[in-house]
Amino acid sequence: MSDVDVGSNHDAKTLASIAGSETGNYQEISTQFVLTSVLGFFTAVLVASLKRAKMGCGMSKSTQAASYAPAPSPSPTTLGNMHANLLPKPVYESSSVTQPAAPAVPTTTKSLTPATLDGYGENAFWGASAEKYLVKQGLTTDTLRDPMWVKDMALADKIAAAVLEWAVDHGANTFCHWFQPMCATSRHGQTGQIWLRGDSIFIPACFVAYTGKALDEKIPLLRAEQAMSREGTRLFKALGHSIDGLLTNIGLEQELFFIPSDAYYKRPDLQMCGRTVLGRSPALGQEGSTHYMAPINTTKSVFPCMQEIQQECYKVGIPLKTRHREVAPNQYEFAPMFGHVVGQIDQNLVAMQLAAEIAPKHGLRALFHEKPFQGVNGSGKHNNWSLSTKCGAQLLNPEEITKRMGDFKVFPIVMAALISGVDKYGDLMRMAIASPGNDFRLGAMEAPPAVISMYLGEDMTKYLTKFMNGEVMEYIPSTTDIDLGVSYCPKVTAPAEDRNRTSPFPYGGHRFEFRAVGSSQNVSMVNTVLAALAARQFKEIADRVEAGESGVAVAQSLLKKHMKSVFNGDGYDPGWPVKARKDGLWVVESGVDAIKMFTDAKNTELFSSLQILTPEEVTARQECMLAHYILTVETEVLCMIDMIKQHIIPSCKKAGVDDSACTTAMSEMESALKAVHAASTADGATMCRTLRLEKMRTVRAGIDELEGIIPAEMWTLGTYKELMFIDENSD
Repeated sequence: MSDVDVGSNHDAKTLASIAGSETGNYQEISTQFVLTSVLGFFTAVLVASLKRAKMGCGMSKSTQAASYAPAPSPSPTTLGNMHANLLPKPVYESSSVTQPAAPAVPTTTKSLTPATLDGYGENAFWGASAEKYLVKQGLTTDTLRDPMWVKDMALADKIAAAVLEWAVDHGANTFCHWFQPMCATSRHGQTGQIWLRGDSIFIPACFVAYTGKALDEKIPLLRAEQAMSREGTRLFKALGHSIDGLLTNIGLEQELFFIPSDAYYKRPDLQMCGRTVLGRSPALGQEGSTHYMAPINTTKSVFPCMQEIQQECYKVGIPLKTRHREVAPNQYEFAPMFGHVVGQIDQNLVAMQLAAEIAPKHGLRALFHEKPFQGVNGSGKHNNWSLSTKCGAQLLNPEEITKRMGDFKVFPIVMAALISGVDKYGDLMRMAIASPGNDFRLGAMEAPPAVISMYLGEDMTKYLTKFMNGEVMEYIPSTTDIDLGVSYCPKVTAPAEDRNRTSPFPYGGHRFEFRAVGSSQNVSMVNTVLAALAARQFKEIADRVEAGESGVAVAQSLLKKHMKSVFNGDGYDPGWPVKARKDGLWVVESGVDAIKMFTDAKNTELFSSLQILTPEEVTARQECMLAHYILTVETEVLCMIDMIKQHIIPSCKKAGVDDSACTTAMSEMESALKAVHAASTADGATMCRTLRLEKMRTVRAGIDELEGIIPAEMWTLGTYKELMFIDENSD
């Protein structure tokens, strides 16, 4: 949730030296995770090489994993060039998404291992780590910077040989493909950026059926990026400017909870569902805001756990820059540097996996569910989103894009495209965040409401309104000087306004922030939708300009029609959804209903016309999302029933408390599940939402009251007090 960039823990020159990279070009935005990715035939080359080395492998008979090639990248990602380029250059101003991690200095007698940059990227095949192996093949690391090398079989053979030797030297004896199927975050297949963990090489890959249909989240993302770049380049050309293509850059703020392992094992619901389906709120929650941004206690287990997560991320080239406490007790956040969307999503999924693996070593469990605990804030994954040319010009930075293009009209035209895209395809944005856990967050005064709107701020809104009405001029961001009232303290220059945290998609200066994304999500679909709506609107403007209209006139007409999607007020105001409906905005309170909109004619046309998803691929994803929702709720219901049978009723009998309501509740929930099983997938998902948000809540309220009257020694489940207060419950 934090957004202040106050510097770095390491100077840029040191980082560049350690990472073994040059840092001269600040425009080289992070566009890769470890290595420019590879096409399908390279998989075969590497597989053959690994088989000759007697490494284990396998391949599914019904599907095949084909390695992917992301958007072309100027250079590999290194912490060195990113830090060095971040600090002094305006292209990255306001791009940091959280505060930097505090210096890792042991301050107690507790055994701590500070996160250091020693060995940064050693388990990733790029930069200095790959250089000596590439040199043996007569190549340099520059070879990896252009993804087109994958089309040269002879060159791919040499790189495969280099990868193989590197992997064996680092103790690998097997390999697996790492991909993102539709029904899960990531999977390891014995069958994409090349990296090492333990004894295995991980080769990120695309997952495709023999029919050619995409079975994963990666392929649509790559297609959407390609479409956005293609149509954006057309638009710029129509406006009289030549660019080398466009990139999406994102920064993901990952929130999560850490809880004690011993308490975790006393909660079947956390083990099975990732959230508590029962549990009485403790006397103290987050009311005093004592947890948010407070120092991480170095005498407790979370601090060394987060240090190790950061260190392991460094080893595979993930530049985690921040760590801090969040609002709720036991809630934390970590985030990397801004970078290209394809690599950032890969890195986020790997970082989540590392956190889940490392936490138990410290007596903890990492929870990524959007709402593991009732009564306190849930977790999100803020998707900070921006666009740039491939040479680094930021489209959402009005001063920079005006300077680089020599044309101040480009910025309002781009903004008109995005505003109209959000207004037209807000239902798809809502669909993209319809994770089961988000049922409990959206509109709950802790996350934006289920109304898709944009916040621009007073200054930007006034500027675009004037532009819309014919007053065409350059946008100059205003600032204010804050006098601290202390004679020896300088004035602080600040933007005229901050972004609105009650908006799902606020403009924060040089970027938009999609704040409604769920913490457990693979954000590939989120960013596929954003790229698709941008591509469609870039295409519309380009088509009309090529047909003879002026870019300004087209942008003005779009703003007049779609400016209604801009809302700068309080998104938590109960009257806002009512007004939004009257204004024709997308108000979709039910995530299930949003998923059902995925296959609406306008949406399938959007994806198919841009060659992102075929109608069949859209339908498949909708079916998977609905089935996943049903499975999630079914698991929660069955877990609640088991907990009532095995824990609540025995505790009631010991305490001499009437348990008849529990028996009735179980019977009603079992009947509801039978009805779900008899229904179609779409109807079953709707029934599950009602069961989850109405019946299960009623049952929970009654059982939570029982917890308050049954003596603690007779209550066999871990309590919220045991789960949520690590600092108070451990030595």
